[in-house]
Amino acid sequence: MTDSSFTQLKNRATQCAKYILDSSSILCISHIDADGLTSAAIATQAIKRAGIPISTAFSKRLGEPELQQLEKTNYDTILFTDFGSGQLEQIIEYGEKGNFTPVICDHHQLSVTPSDSPPLPNDFDFHLNPLLFGIDGASELSGAGTCYLLARALESAGIDNRDLAALAIIGAIGDMQARVEGLIGPNKQIAQEGSDKGVLNIKLGLAFYGKQTRPLPKLLEYSSEFGIPGISNDSSGAIRFLKNLNIDLRVNGKWKAWAELSHSEQKTILNGLVRHSISRGISPDKINSFVSPIYELENEIIGTELREANEFSTILNATARYGRPDVGLSICLGDRDKSLSRAKNLLAIHRRNLAEGISLVNRLGVQMEENFQWFHAEDKIRDTIVGIVAGMVLGMDGTDPTKPIFAFSKTEEGDLKVSSRGNLSLVKQGLNLSEIMRLSAQYVGGEGGGHDIAAGATIPLKTEKLFLEQIKTILEAQLSTQG
Repeated sequence: MTDSSFTQLKNRATQCAKYILDSSSILCISHIDADGLTSAAIATQAIKRAGIPISTAFSKRLGEPELQQLEKTNYDTILFTDFGSGQLEQIIEYGEKGNFTPVICDHHQLSVTPSDSPPLPNDFDFHLNPLLFGIDGASELSGAGTCYLLARALESAGIDNRDLAALAIIGAIGDMQARVEGLIGPNKQIAQEGSDKGVLNIKLGLAFYGKQTRPLPKLLEYSSEFGIPGISNDSSGAIRFLKNLNIDLRVNGKWKAWAELSHSEQKTILNGLVRHSISRGISPDKINSFVSPIYELENEIIGTELREANEFSTILNATARYGRPDVGLSICLGDRDKSLSRAKNLLAIHRRNLAEGISLVNRLGVQMEENFQWFHAEDKIRDTIVGIVAGMVLGMDGTDPTKPIFAFSKTEEGDLKVSSRGNLSLVKQGLNLSEIMRLSAQYVGGEGGGHDIAAGATIPLKTEKLFLEQIKTILEAQLSTQG
């Protein structure tokens, strides 16, 4: 990213904001993951603060049926958040039919590129997407971050929307945009604005997930992404490691959470992890990844699911992916009573389903192809979480981290959801999952898109074989071109 590209992106945000300020009625429709929920929450609050009426709705996809419904609404403006760029031509077409003007705040890959024939994304003044200006939407700016730029452009006298930076960072973390070195690009700048405003606390700390709520043995046991022999995925090993530290880490017989520890206790555990990992031959790079920037929400209570951005994003996913995006939105808007209680119940269900999904994939096994791998969950894993499961199993025993993974699941609507996951190394080799999913889906009469590193598609039943053949053909072309 260059300063010039970021300036151009903010100028586009100003264009969108000027139009919104002249609108009389707005419908915001957003995607249903954590990034989509935070995107909607940012846009909704900023537009309300500007004194403009706005309604909010959610959808897990944006295909012909959904657009046909939007055509029948009476809003003069429809704001698409965290999706829309992949359906740009259809949205413009339905906007003309339905007499509404679309505004798109997205970060996913485009259905057409700026070099294609009209209609071009750059010819559409109310299309806000970092990719249009050379900024990576998969790693440098999330959908929520894009909406945050719109919120800043909507500011006027007496309005300061920098507090919404906290939601933008939750969206970015939920969209897997944090690296070992933390957030980068515009995401990093937004985080700094949140820190300056006093809503975010950015500090170096243990990178393991669950520091606010998980008892210490579970925190260490579930550190599977770090692969620490004798601790990760080893309940008794994690407990043995903690007991060998010779410090009292329990209160009234119950293990503390990381957030309850003193700085000295945290340092003792971290030093112990380093010594243990060195003795087990873990590489210095992997050990260094134990510590990374942590993003805490200053206005949330320490030791709760909402204190740290990564746990906050998980509870949001647990609402939207189980048919209750309204609950997640209410939490983003400040409800810490009924909505939070409902979300915690959904989170318990979400965690159980993820564990069962991973167990199912381990039992079924993954089908290995020359350049990719896949599994078919049928109706045993919800289509709204099969992508999360695919990302979690990638790199586990029985899978190959050097190949992208594709996961199939039946939907309630009677078609197939396909989710795909890769990694940065594969992207550097030429992998573009958004292109693969879009073109393969179109070939079998479906639709797809997303990011180069993660993407999804919806396709008709019984088209898996043709779909997989297209994946093979396109993937071979991508990797050979890069080579």
